[in-house]
Amino acid sequence: MAMNGTVAIETPSGKGAKDENFPVGSWLLPGRLRPHIKAFYAYARAIDDIADNPDLEPGDKVERLEGFAAAVSGRLTDDPAFRKAHDIRRSLSAMQVTHQHCVDLTHAFRQDATKLRYHDWADLMGYCNLSAAPVGRYLIDLHGESRSAYPTSDALCNALQVINHLQDCGDDYRNLDRVYLPRDWMSEAGTDVDALGGNRSTAALRQVLDRCLDATDHLLDAADGLPAKLRNIRFAVEAATIVAIARKLGVELRRRDPLAERVVLTKTQYAACFARGLCQVLSARTCRRPAP
Repeated sequence: MAMNGTVAIETPSGKGAKDENFPVGSWLLPGRLRPHIKAFYAYARAIDDIADNPDLEPGDKVERLEGFAAAVSGRLTDDPAFRKAHDIRRSLSAMQVTHQHCVDLTHAFRQDATKLRYHDWADLMGYCNLSAAPVGRYLIDLHGESRSAYPTSDALCNALQVINHLQDCGDDYRNLDRVYLPRDWMSEAGTDVDALGGNRSTAALRQVLDRCLDATDHLLDAADGLPAKLRNIRFAVEAATIVAIARKLGVELRRRDPLAERVVLTKTQYAACFARGLCQVLSARTCRRPAP
């Protein structure tokens, strides 16, 4: 797919790192890595915006995303329309990180373009393994950490993805006819996707949301072990902070209704999560330090 820069491939939504629930390339991470993380985020943001553009036909979305996959994997290297893919490809090469994480993201967003419903939790986790887990795996590889951290990282990233789905469940349905809530859980609760079109959750829909949060809590229980697997203390504090943010958002999503309001944390709550993450990592590493 060669556009030679004559066709605009990207469809920017205007969203940026500041709009995310979780810190992207924050000051906690080593300064030398932040430009690489910025390039990765720019690539991910570009392909996510294509998948979420309600004005593009599914086939058009898939064609554009295939172009990004070709560019990031080195099969297409001279089309300026895919500049962000070229940028991250060069970054990956310099840092000796596989391009597979970026390719997996394009597979996830191609799925977003063509698949609007998920049969059960396992089906949803299959999507999250492509749309979320590659982000954590990229950061682990970028930091030179052991791949033994992949499972706990996958659990955290997949939990974050589900939380984001729950926050946006009404907008995703109304704007894109996309529903990530497991269909079998909705059927068992006696409800269907039409409930997502309302301004408030019904009792049956609330039951489904809470069941998703229960399953997310299990993922976060596994993710609790991630900071201890990371050698880099700044990366470990970042991971512990994100686990704390995810748990707090889960509490808020149980207490508040995502159809009635946008459920987000305050700056004070974010600060408390950072303090909790920092204390957890410092305490754990102090206890592990050999006695003189």
